[in-house]
Amino acid sequence: MTQSVIARRTSGGVSYEIDTDKARLDIGLIHHFLGECSHWARGIPVAVLNRAIANSLCFGLYRDGEQIGFARVVTDKATFAYLADAFVVAGERNAGLGQFLVETILAYPPLQGLRRWQLVTRDAASLYRRCGFTDQQIGFFYLERFDPAVYTASCATEKAAAD
Repeated sequence: MTQSVIARRTSGGVSYEIDTDKARLDIGLIHHFLGECSHWARGIPVAVLNRAIANSLCFGLYRDGEQIGFARVVTDKATFAYLADAFVVAGERNAGLGQFLVETILAYPPLQGLRRWQLVTRDAASLYRRCGFTDQQIGFFYLERFDPAVYTASCATEKAAAD
């Protein structure tokens, strides 16, 4: 296993691996999925995605060398981590690969000993529960500042800068 490949699994003659090497990430695939297929990052400009990747721990999921999934973690590496942008492409789902990806991330040595992990999901709560996540503790509230137009503004700013 190369130093950046942190997990491997073979199933039905197909080899899967999870790699932390950002240079190996297929930015086109990630941008397409997040920007066009996801409900949480629809319209994300590639420059914003690149900045998010640069400032996160990233995990690529590969099938026989081709990227089929992704997740990133935003963390202080001491007390807290936020799991974000996790996905497996549609044709590869329902084979346990999402759980493989999340469990591998949770076991990643630099992320051990954290007091709190968080994520937000609309459709995959059962997956995350299988990986040890629970609903928020009673008496705590999840608060956010959400700007649904920020990607539109980012695109306009990028376009104006290019002109």
